Amino acid sequence: MEPSNRAIQLLLQRAGSAYTAGPAVEHALAVCEGLAVEGITSTVCYWNGPLDTPRAVLDSYVRVLQLTRSLPMDCYLSVKAPALAFDSGLLKEILHEAKRTSTAVHFDSMSPATVDQTFALIGEARRIYPKIGCTLPARWRRSLGDIDRVIDLGLRVRIVKGQWAGLNGDETNSREGFLRLTERLACRDARHVAVATHNAKVARSVLTALKSAGTPSEMELLHGLPQRRMLKIARKDNLAVRVYVPCGHAGLPYRIREIGRDPRILAWFMRDLVRA
Repeated sequence: MEPSNRAIQLLLQRAGSAYTAGPAVEHALAVCEGLAVEGITSTVCYWNGPLDTPRAVLDSYVRVLQLTRSLPMDCYLSVKAPALAFDSGLLKEILHEAKRTSTAVHFDSMSPATVDQTFALIGEARRIYPKIGCTLPARWRRSLGDIDRVIDLGLRVRIVKGQWAGLNGDETNSREGFLRLTERLACRDARHVAVATHNAKVARSVLTALKSAGTPSEMELLHGLPQRRMLKIARKDNLAVRVYVPCGHAGLPYRIREIGRDPRILAWFMRDLVRA
């Protein structure tokens, strides 16, 4: 790697660390304990680095399950299937510990190329353990079709804007995507829906619709992003709130190549670099 590229990567990693509780699972636990005091539930995920082996990632996930069981508020584990190399043997070890601690296991959304492999692993997990969830990106059109899989498997759902672009132009307006996915999930009697967004208008409209339909739901926020306004909305509308708390390696992309199209990216990057 050229020195200039290496320097850029280091800066990106530094800025991204503003979104992690710290490098160790214990750092995430400390954040979750603070949230529990405020009556807020949480989600913990270990963000793996480029040198982490699937076995090392497994050990971190199991450590999360062991530590979070002591929390007074509900906390579940989020996993990344590619970080486990889609290994069903490693997944079984996670589910064994999850059963022992009666903790839900949720699958994060990754790149579009990994979706079918991830759902195959989710199918295996669901046959072993009932407390399983998955994430659907609002910006992908295919997510509407994936709802059928979600309902058939009886999964909890987290709707996110989506970090990666869809394959072959599979893109839609994320705000419209949130609304369409919500309507479909409500009509199909979804087990539980988490709306992961810091967009106040989207959160309020989507969660109000889910509440009116009688669909169990909650607002999910990302640790490291401003939360005051969203928590105020949640209190006013009597909405449940959960915070996603990553630990491990910073990995939030800033899409530097898109700065010319969206100058806000540079502002976000500089802000997070200072915060980190």
